[in-house]
Amino acid sequence: MNPVDAFWHLANFFAPAIVTGFIAAGGTKLLWRRELAGVGWGRLGGWASGAMALVLLLGLAVLGHDGKMVTYAAMVVACAIVLWWVGFRPRG
Repeated sequence: MNPVDAFWHLANFFAPAIVTGFIAAGGTKLLWRRELAGVGWGRLGGWASGAMALVLLLGLAVLGHDGKMVTYAAMVVACAIVLWWVGFRPRG
């Protein structure tokens, strides 16, 4: 595998996490516009995408290959938890 193929392989592996994270962040910002006025879209999307990428890597390590529905379900749960934590956690 040459470097260009390796790049596209990794890009396609992480694409669901990155795209879904930023779409979820955008939807969250639209639904809770007032509550999340002080939290940036990039911050929400970055944290959500990072959490889902970590779940993708864990799913690959535990299950042996990617594309399992249990991994995608865990990505949704991780995204929801991280969006809540970054956007709605009590600040002290």
